[in-house]
Amino acid sequence: MDDKIMLIAQRLAALREIMNVSAGDMAKATGLSETEYLEYEKGISDFSFSFLYSAAGRLGVDIVDLMTGETPRLSVCSVVKAGKGLQMERRKEYTYEHLAYIFKNKKLEPFLVTVKLNDTDARSHLNAHEGHEFDYVLHGGMILYIDNQEIYLETGDAVYFDAKHPHAMKAVGGVCRFLAVIAK
Repeated sequence: MDDKIMLIAQRLAALREIMNVSAGDMAKATGLSETEYLEYEKGISDFSFSFLYSAAGRLGVDIVDLMTGETPRLSVCSVVKAGKGLQMERRKEYTYEHLAYIFKNKKLEPFLVTVKLNDTDARSHLNAHEGHEFDYVLHGGMILYIDNQEIYLETGDAVYFDAKHPHAMKAVGGVCRFLAVIAK
């Protein structure tokens, strides 16, 4: 398995033990069975954003702690220059760039998300997490699948939703870039 995935898995297992949280509690927090959850801790499964977000929330740490092993330190202002956000690739069609990764105690998690056109049915990768999500399409178009709805969004469109409802995005006609802001 990829070295990055293995490092995240090791950090996840170590933090769970340090925090004295059972694998069962983590499984419940991430919406998985205990067996599925433990596959993540062993580095067998790649991490979705929703999984990392939920796991970090349960452990009381920043998602950046899990991703990098570094704790955000800034508390007044954080500037991230174009293209310099914390890169996170999840599945071949999704790329996330965290735009406030060095700011501590965030109430919002802002990401620049790029979704590439893919033949895979996005509904087979529905995810859910705590909090609300706001997405603003910067370029291209996408279909947002949420519960049983399909919502077409194009450049300039925005959507706000309760992220505990299973959701996924699929690019339409090429590549879609959007700003995703997740509120805790």
